[in-house]
Amino acid sequence: MGRLLAAEGMVILSTPLPACVMIGDMRILVLGGTRFVGRVLVEEALAQGHQVTTFNRGQTGHDVPGVEAVRGDRENRSDLLSLVQGGEWDWVVDTSGYVPQVVGNAARLLSDRASAYVFLSTISVYPGWPAEPVNEDSNVYDCPPDALGTAEDEANWSAAQYGAYKAGCERAVQEAFEGAVTVLRPGVILGPQENVGRLTWWLRRIAQGGRVLAPGRPAKPIQPIDIRDLTAFTLSCLAQGTTGTFNVTAPKGRATFGEMLDACRTVTSSAAELTWVDDAFLVEHDVRQWTEIPLWRTPLGTWQVDSTAGLAAGLVCRPTAATVRDTHLWLTEAGGPLAYGRQAHHGLSLKRERDLLKAWDRRR
Repeated sequence: MGRLLAAEGMVILSTPLPACVMIGDMRILVLGGTRFVGRVLVEEALAQGHQVTTFNRGQTGHDVPGVEAVRGDRENRSDLLSLVQGGEWDWVVDTSGYVPQVVGNAARLLSDRASAYVFLSTISVYPGWPAEPVNEDSNVYDCPPDALGTAEDEANWSAAQYGAYKAGCERAVQEAFEGAVTVLRPGVILGPQENVGRLTWWLRRIAQGGRVLAPGRPAKPIQPIDIRDLTAFTLSCLAQGTTGTFNVTAPKGRATFGEMLDACRTVTSSAAELTWVDDAFLVEHDVRQWTEIPLWRTPLGTWQVDSTAGLAAGLVCRPTAATVRDTHLWLTEAGGPLAYGRQAHHGLSLKRERDLLKAWDRRR
């Protein structure tokens, strides 16, 4: 049975580790840990035998069995004080940091309780992306580490605000931990437990069959990262003491949009007919890029993110077809993701799709 402990008014839920899990060398504190990136990370860390504590409000997901789950709000200083008084860790992994001042407050308090810090950032920190290719030396947004705000509005932020605030968070962590920091900047993250609505939308749409609008050209390169590969790389950095800043994407030219959609047809056993529609036509008809057609974007740098440094440091990326297959299995077996604000922004309605295809037929 789990036990309930009180720590200065905050409840700590301690769930016993399964008998099959051996205690590993690392004590890891995960800020977040109940959905998508954080959840998969926690599951894998436990599978590797590490001791994992999670810190979250308990409002957006369920605890992974085997963690010590600490309830609290990172925007509440008294909750943070209770957290840091309750333990010490080798690494902090921050999967839920969006507001620089909030991230900085937590990082400063944790700097005396942990040796190093991993911050999950984003390639959106580059103001030049997606218009141009980027690498780790590309300019990032100039956001102060004490910028104010609340994470409650994150799902409705513009891409520029989201990227700028993440850049400010990076600076806040660097200042607090004085270089003992690993900053990971993932691109598009796909795979089981995806809650944004990108690959999941494509799988569901193609499973419906019929004529499906496919954007651009099938040979267009893409480089999404599988959540499990991001997680494996994160834990590898922890195990090896790797610090620094890394873009985390699949290698450039590894896969194409057409291969991804073909994989969707295969795993869903769908007879859907893909109709490839020119980028210029879709732009002319005001189709919202990245959302109305998930993963479709015309700027040249969209899928030109240099991940050479990460690959040299041990990042390994599985084939896109494997990501599609396993995401489909998760959708059919687990029923899909928990509700999340961004899901509503993704995907063409069937009427909009039919209207666009009719207009495309007339144009041709």
